[in-house]
Amino acid sequence: MQKSKKKQAKWWVDGILGSVIGFINGFLGSGGGMIAVPMLEKVKKLETKKAHATAIAVMFPFSLISGVVYIFNFELDLLTLAIMTASATLGGVLGCFALKKMPGKAVRAIFAVLMAFAGVWILVA
Repeated sequence: MQKSKKKQAKWWVDGILGSVIGFINGFLGSGGGMIAVPMLEKVKKLETKKAHATAIAVMFPFSLISGVVYIFNFELDLLTLAIMTASATLGGVLGCFALKKMPGKAVRAIFAVLMAFAGVWILVA
């Protein structure tokens, strides 16, 4: 009985986290990863590399759905979309291999630096 309650609580927490990440992703256009990684590390207690890998896998369906909505509701530059999709796919594959080889502390440090840089860029630009 006790184990069943813990399992139910886990699904409830996962559902809340997924909803928040999905909303941020739809609102910011794939920006949910910046929320997903820290949430998975702090709330779900996943180790850094597993949190990053899980966040990337979770972002795929969110990004796909958001992308379809954007395609049908906004005017897009299709050439830019095609070039960036191809190059981002290549970068994603290379990034997955790099994530597997890097120590968790290095991944966390790189993520923190990129998040800080992005925050400053948004405030200044």
